[in-house]
Amino acid sequence: MNTRQQGFTLVELVVVIVILGILAATAIPRYASYTKEARTAALNGLAGSLRSAVVVVQGRYIAQGLAAGPVTMLDGTSVTTTAGAAGGIPTVAAGGIDNAVNVPATSFTYAGATGLWSLPTAIAGCDVTYAATGLVTVASGAC
Repeated sequence: MNTRQQGFTLVELVVVIVILGILAATAIPRYASYTKEARTAALNGLAGSLRSAVVVVQGRYIAQGLAAGPVTMLDGTSVTTTAGAAGGIPTVAAGGIDNAVNVPATSFTYAGATGLWSLPTAIAGCDVTYAATGLVTVASGAC
C-alpha cells in the first residue's frame, strides 16, 4: 500500500521562514528611508510655494503702486503686507502669508516675527519657517 505525503516538512517551513525574515530585514529600512524622503519633499514643495507667494504678492504690491495697505489678489483674497519702498512682503501675522498660501493639510502657527508650518504628523524639527523678511527655511533633520 502506497501512502502519499501531505503537507510540508519542518525543514521546508524553516527555510521559508528564514527567507521571509531576510526579505523583511532588507525591506523595512528602505521603507523608513522612503518615508523620510517623502516628508522632506513635501516640506520643500511647501517652501517653494511660500517663496513663490512672496514674489507674487510683492509684485502685485508694486504693480498696484501701493505705499501701504493690504494687497488684493486676483481671487479677491486680501494679504496684509509690509509697507514702504521695499514693502509688499506678506506679514507673518494672521491675514498675511497664511492668506497668500492656503495649505489645508498643514498647521500654521505664528509667534512674533516667525511663522511655522508643520505637516499633519507634527514631528518636531520637521517643518518650514517663514520670517517677517520673507525668508523661508526648511528644517528636515528630524523627518
